[in-house]
Amino acid sequence: MDISVIVPLYNEAESLPELERWIGRVMEENSFTYEILFINDGSTDSSWQVIKELSQKNPSVKGVCFRRNYGKSPALNTGFERAKGDVVITMDADLQDSPDEIPELYRMITADGYDLVSGWKRKRYDPLSKTIPTKLFNATARKVSGIKNLHDFNCGLKAYRNKVVKHIEVYGDMHRYIPFLAKNAGFCNIGEKVVHHQARKYGKTKFGLDRFVNGYLDLATLWFTNRFGIKPMHFFGLLGSLMFILGFISVVVVGAMKLYHLHNGLPYILVTDSPYFYIALVMMILGTQLFLAGFLGELIVRNSPRRNNYEIEEELKIS
Repeated sequence: MDISVIVPLYNEAESLPELERWIGRVMEENSFTYEILFINDGSTDSSWQVIKELSQKNPSVKGVCFRRNYGKSPALNTGFERAKGDVVITMDADLQDSPDEIPELYRMITADGYDLVSGWKRKRYDPLSKTIPTKLFNATARKVSGIKNLHDFNCGLKAYRNKVVKHIEVYGDMHRYIPFLAKNAGFCNIGEKVVHHQARKYGKTKFGLDRFVNGYLDLATLWFTNRFGIKPMHFFGLLGSLMFILGFISVVVVGAMKLYHLHNGLPYILVTDSPYFYIALVMMILGTQLFLAGFLGELIVRNSPRRNNYEIEEELKIS
């Protein structure tokens, strides 16, 4: 099979028939063999009934229905697990992503050799309250991930080589950082294509401004787990050791100052009356706790069944 199209959706019953016809027309015009995977994320409208009707008319249409709303990342991960096409295309169900982009995305994967191609909606039909935070968010994501050539990490329209989606796990709200996840899995040939962004035709957006706050928190989590996920002592142990040493040196300085004043007959205050003593004590306690957190983290990682789960591209065996 040439292409798997994965469409996560939540309450998009009105747009699904038009989207299915549009995708089908593009596939027929380019003689692609394909499947469409509609992942119904607990919709409360008639979306699932529409998907079942489309499946009866078109055998290429398949569907999964969640019992409740879990979010876009679980929907995408479920689609990735089931995708059979050599190239996997993801797009939103609201008709803002154009299926006419599929042939070029397919070519960039199969002919140009990209592992992943992300869409870039250079011209967006969104209000400034959405576009300005998006630009700041993408600038931060480029800096943290090291993927300098992407302008729109969160674009729903993306193309993947099949083995990419089989080697990444999308969870929580990590769908915003799929290029970063792919890079961490060893798929570094990541490209970008300017795609057409259409105004929403039906319904309303399902995302609020809270996604920008959550997005930064998820980015920090992804950066930390990528860098220190299998060596937590390198972070907590180092930070804890530095805090403990600084606190210990501060205690020594406070004590030395009192001894100096005593030796020279100068006025002095009790060590316990000095605020610096308590600041130093808190630093030593926090340093010890951070060090122990790193130690416990190492014990957890050491006993993890995935501690030696390395991605192997090829292997030559000597007979």
